Amino acid sequence: LSCLCFFFFKQKTAYEIYQCDWSSDVCSSDLSASAFLAVAGGAFGAHALRRRLDENLLAVFETGIRYQMYHALALLVVAWVMDRWGGGLVAASGWLFVVGTVIFSGSLYLLALTGQRMFGAVTPLGGVAFLAGWLVLLIGILRTP
Repeated sequence: LSCLCFFFFKQKTAYEIYQCDWSSDVCSSDLSASAFLAVAGGAFGAHALRRRLDENLLAVFETGIRYQMYHALALLVVAWVMDRWGGGLVAASGWLFVVGTVIFSGSLYLLALTGQRMFGAVTPLGGVAFLAGWLVLLIGILRTP
């Protein structure tokens, strides 16, 4: 999130934002922000939404929260690998996790809060980004010296 803000406010090119150093303070804060929002969203779901949503939509919301937290922790792994070995593929995996979180979890939040099933149609695209992120991270780690 902070890298995306940095991109928009500092007028960075797409290539420069791809080259973002995930071990830097700027980009590592993405994982903190994502984890914070997942915990806050979980509390919101447990306290404010439990009475307002039916059981199925609450489960959808909780799935979005769970995968957001998983991939916030995945960004921690990306930051650690980048700090230890570096690598463009590892950075790409971080971006895939961010994109996956926005699409997958975001679409589930919209589905749960609005009840509009059309938002669920894009959820698999976020899942594909997650899968690609894990695969690219694995390849990036295997290619490190």
